Amino acid sequence: MMQTDLIRFRERADRSRYIVERFGDYLQPSLLDVGCDRALLKTLLPLQQYIGIDMGGTPDLRLDLESIDRLPFDDRQFHACVCSDVLEHLDCLHAMFAELLRVTDRYLLISLPNNWANARRPIERGKGRIAHYGLPLEKPADRHKWFFGFSEARAFLEAQGERHPLRLKAMVANDKPRNALLRGARRLCYPGERYLNRYAHTIWGLYERT
Repeated sequence: MMQTDLIRFRERADRSRYIVERFGDYLQPSLLDVGCDRALLKTLLPLQQYIGIDMGGTPDLRLDLESIDRLPFDDRQFHACVCSDVLEHLDCLHAMFAELLRVTDRYLLISLPNNWANARRPIERGKGRIAHYGLPLEKPADRHKWFFGFSEARAFLEAQGERHPLRLKAMVANDKPRNALLRGARRLCYPGERYLNRYAHTIWGLYERT
């Protein structure tokens, strides 16, 4: 069943704190943090083992996921794995999902952005630019490789749970905190999942191995 949390991530540290508050009980005692940035989960969780990987920031292992076919870890080496807003940056999205599952023994936490919600406002307001999908003068160090909305992200996460030996233990949508009357009016205008497609900014799937 879909749950909704009202939260805004103003910086990457906010996302790490949310992960700990919402999912921290599942991420111990050993954790692989994919896209760890400054590896804040290492300090926020009481872990026996932690490895963070990223292209930037301060990871334990600096790694370009698009340059490898296999993560450098044993099968089911980590009790849990977190991969937050990373897969959309990879051409090898599907293969990397399988790799994350391979190295995870119990819990796998995935988050994906709602690209449509992030793009809708600048498009409607005629700004002529979409973050992560622009056309800069120089080749960017990183960019999104996939464009999808909330419903498509949800369907992808559900289908992966059916394809692999996984159970979706929790699925959570993130919506920005708003005036309750405004949010209610918008839900009337855009009923059901139409509201989430338009306004939710992130979807999380917490998987448990079956």
